[in-house]
Amino acid sequence: MNKAQIISQYQPLLHTIAYNLVRCKEDAEDIVQETFVKWLSIDQQKIENTKAYLIRAVTNNCLNHLNSLRKKKEEYIDNVSVMIKHFKETNLAHLDMDTAIKVLHAKLEPLERAVYLLKEVFDFDYEELQQTFDKKKDHCRQLFFRAKKKLNEETSKIDLPDTSKFLESFRNACHFGNASDLIQELKKDINTAISKKF
Repeated sequence: MNKAQIISQYQPLLHTIAYNLVRCKEDAEDIVQETFVKWLSIDQQKIENTKAYLIRAVTNNCLNHLNSLRKKKEEYIDNVSVMIKHFKETNLAHLDMDTAIKVLHAKLEPLERAVYLLKEVFDFDYEELQQTFDKKKDHCRQLFFRAKKKLNEETSKIDLPDTSKFLESFRNACHFGNASDLIQELKKDINTAISKKF
């Protein structure tokens, strides 16, 4: 059999195996495709049993995928736990996550909020904050401590804004372990605030 025939013959079997393991049609299709791409890139002569090789490869790829999802879930839980832990240490303890994010928006200036969230929740150091926002480390440090001070002030008399889009970016950053979309959202808030001043 040529390569096209092998792919045609084993694709349904591999897809069934992948789907039974990952329980998601799109992920299963991606894993099977990646398995075939890798198989096509190696020396076929070294494979004694093509069917067994492909089954083992797709199974391993599925297990790696599931491990990756588990780690991302753990990171999400850890990030949310850090946020909740901090809120418990302030007078935001009685608030749920949605309300807490609204309080951050209501009480903090955009740059304060950006520095605070990236440092407190995503563990950015001052060097990374300096590079992200093009601000000196000392300035970032001041912004962070100013934000903490503001958050510890009375919260009962503030109007809470709509933060649904921001909250989605925040949750995605926690869930996928990549804060780039959240950083863009934070920078957009900063730029909007600057443009309103002029």
